[in-house]
Amino acid sequence: MSKLVTIFGGSGFVGRYVARRMAKEGWRVRVATRVPDECLFVRTYGEVGQVEPVACNIRDETSVAAAVQDADAVINCVGILAETRKNSFGAVQVDGAERVARLSAEAGVSSMVQISAIGADAGSDSEYSRTKAEGEAAVLRHMPNAVILRPSIIFGPEDEFFNRFAKMSRFGPVLSIIGADTKFQPVYVDDVARAAASAAMGEVEPGIYELGGPDVATFRELMEQMLEIIRRKKLINNVSFGMARMMAGAFGLVEKISFGLVDAPLTVDQVKNLARDNVVSEGARGFEDIGIRPVAMSAILPEYLWRFRPSGQYEVLTESGKNLHT
Repeated sequence: MSKLVTIFGGSGFVGRYVARRMAKEGWRVRVATRVPDECLFVRTYGEVGQVEPVACNIRDETSVAAAVQDADAVINCVGILAETRKNSFGAVQVDGAERVARLSAEAGVSSMVQISAIGADAGSDSEYSRTKAEGEAAVLRHMPNAVILRPSIIFGPEDEFFNRFAKMSRFGPVLSIIGADTKFQPVYVDDVARAAASAAMGEVEPGIYELGGPDVATFRELMEQMLEIIRRKKLINNVSFGMARMMAGAFGLVEKISFGLVDAPLTVDQVKNLARDNVVSEGARGFEDIGIRPVAMSAILPEYLWRFRPSGQYEVLTESGKNLHT
């Protein structure tokens, strides 16, 4: 019988690509997700019965124990960018990661992969970055041979970065961003999935790997590239960190007053992270050590950002028509 991998968050942005990769390699895939009925699409990633979603909440001991039972490998893709109700940074990124690792060790799982993030730092003033590091440490306490993957900002058809700002660019002449000079090293989601799959199959040495694409660019440069792809001309406005913190504080107050019914579009913790470069550290192990050549943004972004062009898929035809008239 083929081997079994349990993927926590396997129906999410990164997780679904990991699930598809593992299925392609012939593994049976168990997708641990809170609402299986909303994730039936994962079944199409493999043969009939090869990929199955199961009910699991990373904050619940019993469901996590059931999800790792009989698994040969475990991949934890669960993470949050902002806290919502019971899903706090500590509960998800520390306690949740520790629970997965501990119960995996008890179940005799042979390998584990933890998806973390560049910037994970136990001494950081950002709760997101601090809990990412604490989660890594918790995993390694129980699964010392685990592979920790720290990607930079991840892009792909379902991303919440380029899609979000491309959508914002549809309205008004100005596109406002925070931290225009902050550097990023965007990485393609399927490259991260390839790394996770290789690690789960025992093809990667245990340890921490920082994953960044071939391009390093400032936030402003990334937005300029995006605007060029979607054929929109906008003035890029850099919001100061001081103003951003005030805005985030106000949004947080509204969220608190509404008892969580209104989610804050920006948090103080996110502003802190936007003030730091998000690139691979000098000397860190990365894609090269895993044997993967990462894909450039220019090869992927036009494939899914075209829908934000003024004329959508017909924009290229419109441009061609103008050239003919000329």
